[in-house]
Amino acid sequence: MSAFEVVAWAQRLQAIAQSGLAYTPQPFDKLRYEDVLEIAVEMMAVALNADDQRDALRALYLEQQGHATPKVDVRGVVFQDGRLLMVQEMMDGGRWTLPGGWADVGESASIGVAREIWEETGYHAQANKLLAVYDRNKHGHPYYAFHAYKLFFRCALTEPERDIDPRNIETGEVGWFTKAEITGLELSQARVTTSQIARFFEHDRQPDLPTDFD
Repeated sequence: MSAFEVVAWAQRLQAIAQSGLAYTPQPFDKLRYEDVLEIAVEMMAVALNADDQRDALRALYLEQQGHATPKVDVRGVVFQDGRLLMVQEMMDGGRWTLPGGWADVGESASIGVAREIWEETGYHAQANKLLAVYDRNKHGHPYYAFHAYKLFFRCALTEPERDIDPRNIETGEVGWFTKAEITGLELSQARVTTSQIARFFEHDRQPDLPTDFD
């Protein structure tokens, strides 16, 4: 049994408990769903080797309301003259990633990714193709408490100059990199992986490739 399997089971149990509690069960059923949630907390703590974080995990899970669905992360893939736009993620020690983040309620995914690009890089861009929809669990990312989908959009700049958002505190340096140059960067693996970057360079080389999905 691998830690990955335990994480996946814990994610499913948390989703079952959250959805069950959302539908106002009978008192004894409520207790059972609460027990299932506690099992999910215990399994995740063991898988992450974070026994001291059980209280924080439990609080995080209890914050979730309604029918459980995968969380959605949107990322912008912006090429210019064979170079890819990357940013330093300050919340991950200055490691490099594609601009993006969690999708916001009330905002379509294409608008959300354009907003993320502007907030994190200062560039205005527009999404023009969905390159990939990846199940986060299946692509070598570090373990995460919830199940999530990652949406990667091919985007094009609409203005050549940067218009920096003064509210940006999440990212540091911004740069354009060739495929070879990216091999020398330390990536924020929770956000994008080396194999995903390589795949997007292939999409740049062959623009007619279909959207990737699991």
